[in-house]
Amino acid sequence: MKVQLINGSPHQRGCIHTILEQAARCFASQGIKTEEFWVGKSPISGCLDCKACKKNHTCIITDNVNQFSAKAANADAFIFASPVHYAGASGSLTSFMDRLFYSNPRIFYGKPAAAIVNCRRDGAASAFDQINKYFGISNMFTVGSQYWNQVHGLTPDEVLTDEEGIQTIRTLCSNMAWLMQCIEAGAALGISAPEYEVPLRTNFIR
Repeated sequence: MKVQLINGSPHQRGCIHTILEQAARCFASQGIKTEEFWVGKSPISGCLDCKACKKNHTCIITDNVNQFSAKAANADAFIFASPVHYAGASGSLTSFMDRLFYSNPRIFYGKPAAAIVNCRRDGAASAFDQINKYFGISNMFTVGSQYWNQVHGLTPDEVLTDEEGIQTIRTLCSNMAWLMQCIEAGAALGISAPEYEVPLRTNFIR
């Protein structure tokens, strides 16, 4: 089994990377592989609403969104992690997730997911809620912990001093590992994910 860890920070080796390292250690202790994917610091375009992705589930914009989509298809679970910018997720991660989930949503169906956010002081709750919205609309199973998945610190060293925050991440990863194992055990017994209906659309204004 494998968990994709998405680093939504413009700093490849910053606070978010430090948090994801803690997550990777927890998963490794339970025999679960991880891979960290950095969204990078190059500008990431938002969705153009061109609908080209509805033909082949690939975004018409050539960047790391399509690169990650190929990886996501073979992953068993996901953690999307972001610094808090203006009480929200980073702009890069927001554009990345908008296009990723819109272009190929079925690769996420029936898989566990979680959000992690890091901030210096405040705004974590709204950023955490923002990322979780993607899971709730994609037939995913959002994994919780003993507290909301937020860690505080301006530097990687400060992050590691947030004992409660780091413990929250360990608990999150243990819960996710358990859920992944339950899904795997169920599949071995012939219990598969539900057959999802074709989504219906009802406009509020007609």
